[in-house]
Order: sequence, then C-alpha cells, then structure tokens
Amino acid sequence: MKKILVINGVNLNMLGVREPEVYGKATLKDLHEMIEGWAKEVGCEVTCVQSNYEGEICEKIHQAYGVYDGIVINPAAFTHYSYAIRDALSSVRIPAIEVHISNVHKREAFRDNSVIVPECMGQVCGLGYKGYKYALEALCDVEG
Repeated sequence: MKKILVINGVNLNMLGVREPEVYGKATLKDLHEMIEGWAKEVGCEVTCVQSNYEGEICEKIHQAYGVYDGIVINPAAFTHYSYAIRDALSSVRIPAIEVHISNVHKREAFRDNSVIVPECMGQVCGLGYKGYKYALEALCDVEG
C-alpha cells in the first residue's frame, strides 16, 4: 500500500474562517478527514500535516525521503516564492503534485507563477477540496 504525505502550507489552518467564498466553509480538520476517507477509497495510507513555517515544511519533505511514496502539497502563498520548498522537493525526488483549492490562474496576477510546480508531476487547482482526491488517485497510479 502506497504511503502519501499531504502537506498544507501557510494560512490553511484558517480554512473555514478565511475567505469562505474562495476556500469554502470546511475547516482544516474537515479537509484532513475528507483526505483520510479518500485515501481509503483509493487504497493508500495518508499522513496530513500543516505548517505556517517554510523551514518546517522543508523538514517534513526531507523526513519523507525513504518513508513516503508520494507528496501532495498545497504550499499556499509559498507557491510563488519559496525556492527552499522547491529545492527540498528536488532533493528527495519523491513524486509530488501541487494542489490549490481555488483557481490561482483566475485570481491576482502574482498567483500565476509557481516556483514549486516544476518539481512536481503536475498541478491541480480550482476544483475545491476534491483536488486533493484527484492528486491522491494520480499518485497511487504512479509505477515504482
């Protein structure tokens, strides 16, 4: 059974409070419960973490080496400028998918650029919380 690490970045601990018209009304706890349910459906094990600290996210990625078969990452605002997170993903070479709840390409222009996605298999955005499900499904299909 594949093991997938799900990392949620800065400010996602405020889901349900922060801009519910953009991010929905579910809390981070609700999201993690949804992800755990979807993991059972697709037949993988999942660990969900969240941090507002760039270095802690890098540590989680480093610790995933040799333990996890895939990473689902919503770097949130770190998407646009965290070369540290990008380099952490590059260093471990674990298949990863970047996820965003909203469609970042329909929002402010600065959100169009991701420094993270070049180190990922792909990006899922604009599909709400189900984007995490699709990312899990894709990672479970990766050979290796």
